[in-house]
Amino acid sequence: MTLASLSPQAALPSPSTAVWQLGPVPIRAYALCIIAGIVLACWVTERRLRQRGVAPGAVLDIAVWAVPAGIIGARIYHVVTSPEKYFGAGGDPMKAFAIWEGGLGIWGAVAGGAVGAWIAARQLGIPFGVVADALAPGLPLAQAVGRIGNWFNNELFGGRTTLPWGLEIHRMDPDNPGHALRDDAGQPILEPGLYQPTFLYEALWNLGVVALVLILDRRLKLGRGRAFALYVMGYTVGRFWIELMRTDEANQILGVRLNVWTAALVFLGALIYFVRVRGPRDYLIPLGPAATTTPPPTSDLSQVDLSERETPTRAAAPEGYRVVSEEQYAAWQDTGVVPPANDDDSRPDDGEPSDDTAAADLASSDDEPADDPSAARTDRADATGARPADRDS
Repeated sequence: MTLASLSPQAALPSPSTAVWQLGPVPIRAYALCIIAGIVLACWVTERRLRQRGVAPGAVLDIAVWAVPAGIIGARIYHVVTSPEKYFGAGGDPMKAFAIWEGGLGIWGAVAGGAVGAWIAARQLGIPFGVVADALAPGLPLAQAVGRIGNWFNNELFGGRTTLPWGLEIHRMDPDNPGHALRDDAGQPILEPGLYQPTFLYEALWNLGVVALVLILDRRLKLGRGRAFALYVMGYTVGRFWIELMRTDEANQILGVRLNVWTAALVFLGALIYFVRVRGPRDYLIPLGPAATTTPPPTSDLSQVDLSERETPTRAAAPEGYRVVSEEQYAAWQDTGVVPPANDDDSRPDDGEPSDDTAAADLASSDDEPADDPSAARTDRADATGARPADRDS
């Protein structure tokens, strides 16, 4: 009789293998889940960036910086908060680089990824708040997928339970990472009893955070990084109570797990930001070659240059972006005319011009001669978007 036979039938199974060999190359479930989560997050972020006026493909430029920085930050946080595993008695410092065995702290991932995204946003001329808000629903979606990797690794579970969705946990082989120990009959050995599937709780909670951000962002039209702050608040609330259920080893402060304190402090910071920061959602108009709309061809088939179809040219990247209101963005989509830059500076937080500004504009328009050639040139420069881009990063 094995320990597996002592578990009730109503239970969630766990995989006994988390690594497969493809020739000499190990294929790790944890890494596959992380990659799948990143791809989904990029897809969601790309769609949201384009809805706000960012040129297609910008998410790839952002991911080049944000993904490596996020992984590095996640690993640094894990190693710093659990140093005894790598630098204590019997620890192996080289194991600090073995991210495929698990051990990525979400707090470090968000912090490191934010730094990378900020660098990319500055290079692209995109306000960082626009990037952060676009990322807001994609990040918890990526986290939900990444938690499946913890299921394959038989880790991040809670205490014993008799619930029908209790989780079976395999006793993993320390000499063969990613594989369960087996008995004399070759069957994988299970730990006695069932355990709270905290990884599953967090994955489901993260999906709820995705829905929360999408719904409130659509209704309230959050901007200035407030959608990202909403994601942080939603995630940390769930992480707070889920972390209290976990029984894996963790450093503690005053008898409470370190990540519980972190979740509480991060939640307070996000709440303060969400309450204090105000303003409408920003939209962007690309300036330069990317802002010029190519008219559809009007010639017949006999005049089509087939060589252009065979060697299509890639759209030029924008020289920069101009921050505008939702109304100005909609007008630009309809007319293709870039609004004057001073319109952005004179509108208050609610996106409508103030009475004082409107009166000043009316007075100035009455005083200026209508046939001033310099004024006409300035108006044409504003309309075509030839002036330098207004960058808010």
